[in-house]
Amino acid sequence: MKAVILDAASLGPDIDLAPIRAQVDTLEVHPQSSTAEARERLAGARVAIVNKVVLDGATLEALPDLELICVLATGTNNIDMAVAERLGIAVRNVTAYGTASVAQHTLMLMLTLANRLPLYQRDVAGGRWGESPFFCRMDHGTLQLEGKHLVIVGQGVLGSRVAQLAEAFGMRVTFAARPGKADDRRPSLAELAPEADVISLHCPLSDATRHLVDAALLATLRPGALLVNCARGGIIDEEAALAALREGRLGGLGVDVLPVEPPRDSHPLIDALAEPLNLIVTPHNAWITPEARQNVVTLTAENLRTWLAE
Repeated sequence: MKAVILDAASLGPDIDLAPIRAQVDTLEVHPQSSTAEARERLAGARVAIVNKVVLDGATLEALPDLELICVLATGTNNIDMAVAERLGIAVRNVTAYGTASVAQHTLMLMLTLANRLPLYQRDVAGGRWGESPFFCRMDHGTLQLEGKHLVIVGQGVLGSRVAQLAEAFGMRVTFAARPGKADDRRPSLAELAPEADVISLHCPLSDATRHLVDAALLATLRPGALLVNCARGGIIDEEAALAALREGRLGGLGVDVLPVEPPRDSHPLIDALAEPLNLIVTPHNAWITPEARQNVVTLTAENLRTWLAE
């Protein structure tokens, strides 16, 4: 059985592919591929292993030998799922591979914003500490997390781990109702927002969650509230959040995701990093600990093993 990895570079150079190799007769590995290249490289392969390469309907139609697509991620939006189903091509993704890694990153953003680290680092680099009339600086009021209210959207494995870590800091945690789910009896994010000290997003991007945090919701927040997004770009209205941050209506903003990745033409949040704001933008790397990336390989090998057994 021949399998082809189309974009192995997306896992990093330090990842051992041996668990996948053990499941197939031949494994062809390509660092990166375009959709056009994928059609050529997958010719004769029974298994395609892909992270972000788009496999559209026309590509799948041109691959009569293809039986399985293993996605090296949770999202499958790069695969034409309807055509795959019609052609009888199985699609298997991986979930919960980076729970510890993403939860750690989420708390890092939360702690960094709470301590106004972007502002104080700017002050130190600019020599303002040395200008202080006494031993420290207290220009930017910090937030003690103990006793504060964290509102989380998304009570899956990741959201639950973030809650566990936050509770270790003495925070009170509330999960908002799942957006778009009418029978969820929990309070909505809109209901919880006015009493939140921190909001952390861990839900998928969908019609129900696109711009879930918009200008109207931001207007209901406490002025010192923090907003963290390690889910998907577009769940918050980034420009509305930036305006709230600039106007002092939002205490801090930390995002690991943007609507278009990578942001080839920059993005207002990236441009705003030059300003004295309590703002952090990280390059969608909450998941990239070596343990999490190797776990992707392990889970993909398990998907292969299960599929073969079926």
